[in-house]
Amino acid sequence: MRIKSYTEFWDFYIQEHSKPLTRALHFIGTALGMILLVWFIWRGTWYYFPLCFVVGYGFAWFSHFFIEKNKPATFKYPLWSFISDYRMMFFMLTGKMNSEVERVLKNRN
Repeated sequence: MRIKSYTEFWDFYIQEHSKPLTRALHFIGTALGMILLVWFIWRGTWYYFPLCFVVGYGFAWFSHFFIEKNKPATFKYPLWSFISDYRMMFFMLTGKMNSEVERVLKNRN
């Protein structure tokens, strides 16, 4: 089944990130990736920027393979997954992520 809209994808994304530890590891990886990007730009070593992705996705993929035990959505929907990582991070910072998870899991059943 192919997801056709971002709204539909967002609910799928939340299901794939239902465990708090998965979300925490995504947050850590994304934050470290952003910090590295700023550091590399500030130091003038912009050519190291691919390491930002290695760090960010390393934490995320670890959580999918060993905690959620599912396949990262990045493999099928790379752009929507990338956007959703930052959306999830924003929701976590604003205290809205748990209610999003509850909403999606409740509607799934």
